[in-house]
Amino acid sequence: MSTRYEIRLAGSGGQGLILAGIILAEAAGIYDGKYVCQTQSYGPAARGGASKAEVVISDAEIDYPKAIRPDVLLAMNQKSLDTYSSDLKPDGLLIVDETLVPEVFAESFIAIPFTRMARDLGKEMVANIVALGALAALSGAVSLESLEKAVLARVPKGTEELNRKALKTGVDAARNPKGNNRIRSVSGE
Repeated sequence: MSTRYEIRLAGSGGQGLILAGIILAEAAGIYDGKYVCQTQSYGPAARGGASKAEVVISDAEIDYPKAIRPDVLLAMNQKSLDTYSSDLKPDGLLIVDETLVPEVFAESFIAIPFTRMARDLGKEMVANIVALGALAALSGAVSLESLEKAVLARVPKGTEELNRKALKTGVDAARNPKGNNRIRSVSGE
């Protein structure tokens, strides 16, 4: 990982991306011992409006708190992909929720059906945790052990096992596609 690593999580209000950003920042800062800054933005409507969380992770002090050219973009719906993908680094990692993003106009991306996988676990509301597991496994931005600790410290009491399963589901989807994911690179693979 370079000295400064920028991650943008984008979707709509109610998808839990602000919480996901906080969890990711805590995993990097508290448990991995990195310098970290987390910012968030959301539209006027709590549910359904645009929302994004950005996490900057560094080995050195951070001089600017917002993502300038994200290394990673996680887009949980079509509007967030359309709105926030233009400044992704040319070699950046683009991860989309295949359940809610039908069209991707990028040379290279990874599509995983996070929302469908969360529904299969019994609660669509854990799609953000499924996505965090995949993001961590694909990017290496935080250790999986630290991410699990941060997730379990933040989720509501009584949901720890569900969230642990959601995190593992995302990690497994990233590591072992089994036909659940579309992975497209510049060569069209």
